[in-house]
Amino acid sequence: MPITTIAELAGVSPPTVSKVLNGSHGVGRETRQRVEALLRDHGYRRPLPATATPCLEVVFDQMLGSIAVEILRGVADVAGERDCTVGFTDVRRQLSADALWVEPLLRRRPTAVIIVCSMANARHSDRLSASGIPLVAIDPIGELFATPAVGSNNWSGALSATRHLLDLGHRRIGVLTGPVRDLSARARLDGFRAALDHAGIPVDDSLEQRGLFTFEDGRELGLRLLALRRRPTAIVCGDDLQALGVYEAARRVGVRIPDDLSVVGFDDVDQAAWAAPPLTTVRQQFAQMGATAAGLALSLAAGQEPTQDRYELDTTLVVRGSTGRPPAGPPAVDPTLI
Repeated sequence: MPITTIAELAGVSPPTVSKVLNGSHGVGRETRQRVEALLRDHGYRRPLPATATPCLEVVFDQMLGSIAVEILRGVADVAGERDCTVGFTDVRRQLSADALWVEPLLRRRPTAVIIVCSMANARHSDRLSASGIPLVAIDPIGELFATPAVGSNNWSGALSATRHLLDLGHRRIGVLTGPVRDLSARARLDGFRAALDHAGIPVDDSLEQRGLFTFEDGRELGLRLLALRRRPTAIVCGDDLQALGVYEAARRVGVRIPDDLSVVGFDDVDQAAWAAPPLTTVRQQFAQMGATAAGLALSLAAGQEPTQDRYELDTTLVVRGSTGRPPAGPPAVDPTLI
């Protein structure tokens, strides 16, 4: 549908519609929302000039080392096969300004956007959709909104990690999880609980600690678990950073890994294999996530409808040196070190 028709329906001039499409200033809020609603309702897709090079834009809210690199590698592999360029941006500093980070994207006019951003919401999606820019989310963890998504089977990953510990003989297993609004954290906690339930082990609330997916929270929450009178013999962590924080907590109180405490992470970042001992963890296919998202985004840009709303990739348990059989008895822990 040409923008002249959208302009007539909205009761504005074609240049005003162009301003909305390009994220330009000078359009009142109510007028912008009215034009955006019409663009979405009529499925507007902005045609690229014949000489334009298609571009996929990848948006992060925090570029975490090897994870971001692997995602970008997967996107680039698919984009390169289709003569498409790849751009990326980290909007962490702009998030406090809410939707403002969308405006530069609209002005750059990418073919499609892949978002790895926990703070994305329905309004961001609507702004892009109204400008004819398809959006695909990688492992969305916040507000649920109608956009195709690619992620991992977090539930089965946590299930396999916990079963590994149960098979080694552990029965008192602690768990560190993430924020309650984080969908992947909730799925991992559910997988952990399902493994315990299948083994006939009741959930012990004192062994569950909730925090952020950071080294610092892993350290502090790990110290809490290790300070319990009956401390766990193993800990399942929400991600590898938390697990490395538990390593530090164990070091501080003289607990040996894996002799006294087994630890399992989630993600398989580069540091997991470099730790001492190397970390047992659940590997996510980050490069394949990027590739799947790129293929989906380019298909949407070509006007093809997705066959499903969410694509879940398998995870793999990588067993290394941080897990072993439980100790015969708990080691003495000096409370002055905690």
